[in-house]
Amino acid sequence: MDNGESARKLESAAALCGARLCAVRARIVSACGEAGRDPDSVQLLAVSKTFDAGAVRALAAAGQRAFGENYLQESLEKMTALADLPLTWHFIGPIQSNKTRPIAENFAWAHSVDRLRVAERLSAQRPSGLAPLQVCIEVNVSGEASKGGVAPPDLPALADVVAMLRGLRLRGLMAIPAPTPDPAAQRAAFRQVRELFDDLNSRGHALDTLSMGMSADLESAILEGATIVRVGTALFGERNYTHA
Repeated sequence: MDNGESARKLESAAALCGARLCAVRARIVSACGEAGRDPDSVQLLAVSKTFDAGAVRALAAAGQRAFGENYLQESLEKMTALADLPLTWHFIGPIQSNKTRPIAENFAWAHSVDRLRVAERLSAQRPSGLAPLQVCIEVNVSGEASKGGVAPPDLPALADVVAMLRGLRLRGLMAIPAPTPDPAAQRAAFRQVRELFDDLNSRGHALDTLSMGMSADLESAILEGATIVRVGTALFGERNYTHA
């Protein structure tokens, strides 16, 4: 493939991504209007897991800068391929203790801290030349055994310790409630996360981030206070997990 054909393919992909990006941003603006919020108070995080570096580059060409990844090796390969772009990378998948070092060394954010051992390792392994790793504690508000996250009653104690770790900056909470098509049920789950967030702030924390809401329920999340919505399918299309 010559350079001209490569450029045309990128331009075409960027145009499609641009249309999808505009549509998602319009949903965010509409939901913020309903909630009486400034649209700038909600950050769009493009979830690029299972999509290659070319797809990320195309969305970046359309103006997206923040990307979320779930799979460590896949994400590190994309970071290398896209090192020429000014992107901010968020790790949003489950964090295994033996994977903390590359996360601490390569990501700006980690959304899925759910136990003290992981937090301590991320803090200790964060390079001193980098700003503290921005972290959210994942909360399992639906009580699903298949999902990570700290149980709500255990959240205050964990937050108190994480907030003291020098290599981290505790920014807020992340949650993935059980999926439901019912907007009222969606909002009830997100409201529970927001109430936990408010409770931590009433205890002296200075949290500013609620990472919740995805392609199917971002409106409900924004109505309940989300500041980061994690959107993949609505931006990239359906995923193929064959090689995930």
